[in-house]
Amino acid sequence: MDPGLIHWLRSAEGTAILSELAGRELRDTDILIEITRLRRHLPAERARAAVEQTLLRRKAAAKFPRADRMFFTRDALEQASAASVAAHRARRLAPTGLVADLGCGIGGDTIALASAGAQVIAVDRDPVRLALAQANVEALGLAERVTFSERDLLREPPPPAQALFCDPARRIGDRRIFDPNAYQPPLSHVLSWRRQTPALAVKLAPGIDRAELPVEAEVEFVSLDGELKEAVLWCEPLATASQRATVLRSDNTMATITNHSPPLPPLSLPLAVLYEPDPAVIRAGLVAELAAAIGAAQLSPDIAYLTAPTHNPTPFARAWSIVTWLPFNLKRLRALLRELDAGPVTVKKRGSPLDTDTLARQLRGKGERALIVVLTQIPAGPVALICEEQTTDQHKSYTGWNPTND
Repeated sequence: MDPGLIHWLRSAEGTAILSELAGRELRDTDILIEITRLRRHLPAERARAAVEQTLLRRKAAAKFPRADRMFFTRDALEQASAASVAAHRARRLAPTGLVADLGCGIGGDTIALASAGAQVIAVDRDPVRLALAQANVEALGLAERVTFSERDLLREPPPPAQALFCDPARRIGDRRIFDPNAYQPPLSHVLSWRRQTPALAVKLAPGIDRAELPVEAEVEFVSLDGELKEAVLWCEPLATASQRATVLRSDNTMATITNHSPPLPPLSLPLAVLYEPDPAVIRAGLVAELAAAIGAAQLSPDIAYLTAPTHNPTPFARAWSIVTWLPFNLKRLRALLRELDAGPVTVKKRGSPLDTDTLARQLRGKGERALIVVLTQIPAGPVALICEEQTTDQHKSYTGWNPTND
């Protein structure tokens, strides 16, 4: 991709061809056929670019609701945040006023910031990505809110702004970078910009080591539909807590929880309900905060599963009704599942070395009842919890194991 191809894709001819390709099936076996067909009246590079752009738009639809109007490169699309995740960040940054999006790529965060009401300076050292960002901003009708600046942030400072946002590159080709000082630009360099603009937010890999980050900053872990997506470092004055977990859903709902140092949750044998905290809550170290909020106990001090006698709905955890439980013994577990009329069995685990797929095949029954087997630990040793999806009558079939009768 080069600026000339981007200009052509945005032209009347390019737009017409992209519109025509959008209605075609384009299976893997069709791609060469389509390129050959287009080459009857187009140069080869334009034919390939049009087909590639059509495929990227289809892939991008999972991240961007208006992907059919936008322009992408494969690597820039991989790095871009989903629109709902970027919109959440933008809602925190937009009230500061003028925001510089540093390393803007194809413009996903620039679009989110502008849509949230911010004035944005979109900065990138790659002229192709900057051209794509400009094309995308204009395609979505946000050009009045955005200016563009081509600069190398390793050699030049960020432009003056009320707040800075940076999403450093964390890949070299197909290889992920885990060392924050190998990011492009390195995290230490990004943090040096606070001397110029203290209001700085940085997107990070969710596996980042907290010891690598400033102690006075807030670290937010963000999940989308139960999948951990990213960490965000919020530097003062943007920080409002030290640890935060934010749970986003595709239905545009959002919930957030912050640390407030509650007492450690009590330990308990499995009760009527099992909670599995959202990965953002676990990664943020806020299991105790969640337990206090829903009145739950912990099965084991070093495992995140929670339990309670009644169901207290929360956006921060999945919940299952516990049908019964037993110390782990494969023979007894299989017999008990047969008694419970088990059909398909899903196996989940925390603190167990067993392979869940293999065990699920071994435990599957011929009955009608879909059950979930959760392998975990309590202080007395490994246990298996037999669960099912949460229902209104969640307590009717619960039978707790009585160790005195074993």
